[in-house]
Amino acid sequence: MTTITTRTVEYPADGLTMIGHLALPAGDERRPAVLLGPEGMGLSDVERRRADALAELGYVALAFDLHGGRYLAEPEEMLARCLPLLADPERMRGIGRAALDVLCGESRTDPCRIAAVGYGTGGAVALELGRDGVGLRAIGTVNALTTGRPGEAARIRCPVWAGVGSEDPIMPPAQRDAFVAEMRAADVDWRLTVYGGALHAFHHPPVDHPTVPGVGHHPRHARRAWRDVLELLAECLTVAE
Repeated sequence: MTTITTRTVEYPADGLTMIGHLALPAGDERRPAVLLGPEGMGLSDVERRRADALAELGYVALAFDLHGGRYLAEPEEMLARCLPLLADPERMRGIGRAALDVLCGESRTDPCRIAAVGYGTGGAVALELGRDGVGLRAIGTVNALTTGRPGEAARIRCPVWAGVGSEDPIMPPAQRDAFVAEMRAADVDWRLTVYGGALHAFHHPPVDHPTVPGVGHHPRHARRAWRDVLELLAECLTVAE
């Protein structure tokens, strides 16, 4: 394990002051970077720890914010914020691009080697960055089989990996099929991993507040999904020169 440094970063997006978590690996040279998006509840210690883990592996990592520094524990409040956001690609792209500007503005970041990895709403933001033509090296998502506006997936210029639970009622088979059809029509280099028996947000540790129906932690698949994310990054973002 290497020594890392972390700091809080504030930046404007979606009419809010976002509060992200930046994790830097040891050393002073430029490194490949990862933009890390949270589930719809918002940025929490789960994503901060993931950013720290990525920094320990040699990546610059920014866990970005969705709700202006707030964590939306109440399902009704979370849905009231996220459903309109998910229906508005331009808003998602704005949130993603604002965070990407912060990441690119970090002197340790190699701006030519950046990936976007996101969970739930954060994954949808990552996909919209690809559909907007951002020059990413890889896109990885869990629980985010969203589809975009017709034809825009052709702007994705990097491999896309997506993971989903087989029993996820929020991302059911019809949603999977639509996502696959979009990726195939755009000739994207894509992969889809279906984790047998897993519900929505299976990767997320249990929480002590109410959740929407269909959510459940699956420890074994959570570990597998994290390994799959790391394999994607190792393939597309080599840490060593």
